Amino acid sequence: MKTEPKTLEQWLTHCEQLHPKNIDMGLERVRTVAQRMGLSFSCPVITVAGTNGKGSTCAMLESILRQAGYRTGLYSSPHLVHFEERLRLNGDPVQAEALVAAFTRVEQARCQQEPAVSLTYFEFSTLAMLDLMARSELDVAILEVGLGGRLDAVNIIEPDCALITSIDLDHMEFLGSDREAIGREKAGIMRTGRPVIVGDPMPPQSVIDHAKDIDADLWRFGHDFNVSGDKQQWAWAGRDRRYSGLAYPALRGANQLLNAAGVLAALTVLRDRLPVAAQAVRSGLALVELPGRFQVIAGQPTLVLDVAHNPHAVAALVANLDVMGYFPTTHVVFGAMADKDLALMMTRVSPLADKWYFTDLPTPRAASASALLQQWQALSTRKNVSATTHADPLQALQAAIAAADPADRIVAFGSFFTVGGILKDGVPRLNAKHMPNL
Repeated sequence: MKTEPKTLEQWLTHCEQLHPKNIDMGLERVRTVAQRMGLSFSCPVITVAGTNGKGSTCAMLESILRQAGYRTGLYSSPHLVHFEERLRLNGDPVQAEALVAAFTRVEQARCQQEPAVSLTYFEFSTLAMLDLMARSELDVAILEVGLGGRLDAVNIIEPDCALITSIDLDHMEFLGSDREAIGREKAGIMRTGRPVIVGDPMPPQSVIDHAKDIDADLWRFGHDFNVSGDKQQWAWAGRDRRYSGLAYPALRGANQLLNAAGVLAALTVLRDRLPVAAQAVRSGLALVELPGRFQVIAGQPTLVLDVAHNPHAVAALVANLDVMGYFPTTHVVFGAMADKDLALMMTRVSPLADKWYFTDLPTPRAASASALLQQWQALSTRKNVSATTHADPLQALQAAIAAADPADRIVAFGSFFTVGGILKDGVPRLNAKHMPNL
């Protein structure tokens, strides 16, 4: 008989070995175990799906609701540095000891009958997180979808409000080859008679059609809610509510206004159960934090960290970099998964990149630094642009620092692993060792 794991690391290793696939779309297995555990929520649930912007949206919801005095639970994935980041209870990462107890409960339910139910790493850990949330006497639970929506493990929980951010091409081997197919998968978090917020200004028709087919209460950006503003402040208007004189969200980037608009729509439709004062909205948006989302770290040189890992997110990153101002040289640290559209991601950044630092990442899914270099060489048309390869993101960053002048900037992007590798020992404060030639 195998010894039951005792530590969080042992449990995570155990979870990796239970199922032949990393991703196995379907809810039957995970729902069976959830039912054995008696898993249910007594508080309002907000489920957030989308291609990009989910993490930022969830962070804004959490920040505003905490400012309003509510006990919040937020489940998101993946993590940047520590696994415990995936569950925040009242703003704090869950303790490893609590996770060990929850993993034990999942295992007992999984093995309750022979044969034991086979769960993927994500399904097993999601059940543990949901179990902890259900036991924590929360006022509101915020659930970020991991992949798609319809068949994602979090969709076993009935949401009181569904929120869909952007929809674009990513994970096409699982979700479909175009926006219409991907939209249908993400629309699976909708429920009959319940509100669904669609923040994408140009959503696929499949999303609109599914909302009508199941008679969900559809709120569309540009139709049921909208934003306006100038450089100093912005305003939000919905069906029967307005907010004016709002400061822009503390999260940087033009795309964050779209995310904030969806957040205010979700809070509006839930206001009977979760009333939120305008001051809590203002404070929550001003204080929200989320590492790795166009995170600009002041220093010499400036450091920009972004988990952008598909062409749509990279396009937003490039737009945000474009308005930062003048930097003599832009150094780019890049590591990414092999199944992404690497050519398009690199092509979008190339006009801004003067030196590339390609990095290996600690997962079999990743493209090697040498493979990234080869692909870049096949694409590169700009002269006087250099590229090197490195064993991990920190080594790539150190090489960029060594080559950079204080007035330059370093941009690290491409994956949670890329940014997480740089943040694993804390937020780096850069101080270039040499001054530019005068």
